[in-house]
Amino acid sequence: MLQLRSVLQIADNSGAKEVYLVGIPGQGNKHYAYLGDVISAIVKKADPYGHVKKGELVYGLIVRTRKETKRKDGSYIRFDDNACVILQAKLSQEPKGTRFFGPLAREIKERGYKKIASLASEIY
Repeated sequence: MLQLRSVLQIADNSGAKEVYLVGIPGQGNKHYAYLGDVISAIVKKADPYGHVKKGELVYGLIVRTRKETKRKDGSYIRFDDNACVILQAKLSQEPKGTRFFGPLAREIKERGYKKIASLASEIY
């Protein structure tokens, strides 16, 4: 459960290290973003030679949250940090990065982001 001004880590090799959530596009007046939601964010920290630069507006997919999420089988999933993956465009399902670090939630694959799920090292 992330809201405006939440700081997220980046779980790919796109060049960004930390982003600042500024909106949830296409969701109307929605106040919170959950696992599998697309967000718009500003890059706060970045590698000097990465694909994205500091201050750039990017779109990301939330892949990990500290707040637990209930699954259909009754279990809960929770991670140690809030993290997202940078996307090519707002409605695109293509990631900018080619490698993903750390575990990703199974809800990502269920939402249709199969390319991200297939490149992930581990899925929980």
